[in-house]
Amino acid sequence: MPRILVVDDDEALRNLLQEVLTDAGHEVQCAGDGKAALKLYFQQTPDLVVTDLIMPTQEGLETILQMRRTNPKVKIIAISGGGHVPAKDYLALAEKCGAERTLSKPFTPQEILNAIKEVLKSEV
Repeated sequence: MPRILVVDDDEALRNLLQEVLTDAGHEVQCAGDGKAALKLYFQQTPDLVVTDLIMPTQEGLETILQMRRTNPKVKIIAISGGGHVPAKDYLALAEKCGAERTLSKPFTPQEILNAIKEVLKSEV
């Protein structure tokens, strides 16, 4: 059962993703920002990280870079709804930092499930 770490400051989205991914057979842990995510990440390395990019305390790009430094093989999907800059620009930066896949918010449950399947399949 793949372990997934979901990182997003939006509690409603975190809870929805946890429900969708758990129903799909994944073991899911959640964090509200990058700092909390790193703590969970180092306690039990997940198979995949789904992270928002714009968050308080520690944002997603910094989190991706720190995870990549310690484990270059970590699988990452970056998600963003944008902010002062359009989501596509943040997501392009996330790819340069090491995200294998990106999704712009809002996305459907099927889109995130497809992205996860695609990224996890690439490690086989």
